[in-house]
Amino acid sequence: METIQERQNEIIEEFELFDDWMQKYEYLIELGKSLPLIDEQFKTEDNIIKGCQSQVWLHATNNGELVRYTADSDAILTKGLIALMIRVLDGQAPKEIVDAKMDFVDAIGLKEHLSPTRANGLLNMIKQMKFYALAMQAK
Repeated sequence: METIQERQNEIIEEFELFDDWMQKYEYLIELGKSLPLIDEQFKTEDNIIKGCQSQVWLHATNNGELVRYTADSDAILTKGLIALMIRVLDGQAPKEIVDAKMDFVDAIGLKEHLSPTRANGLLNMIKQMKFYALAMQAK
């Protein structure tokens, strides 16, 4: 199984293939289309990530060892962002997720190329994913 760091390295390599940010945004939108969608029953107020410009729902389950995430958003770019985070953290052990550095966000220049509210939303996505993992680790 790929580690979180290996997945981040793959993403960094993929983003290096693009010449400009328009192409990177398009790629993010494409990633959003492949997002494993959250079940309608989990599209609740409790699952909304606070501090995001658009609505993002995130649901986490634990099969005993690994954390699985599903999500959805009402904005195409945000959907791509959460898809990217899920690609890195999904199917990993809670401890690995809690300890993950998420260096790739800076390495691909994501925060600088998002509006301040989107960048803040991105950080809140990561925080919420880690919070779920922490809660599962404590069980």
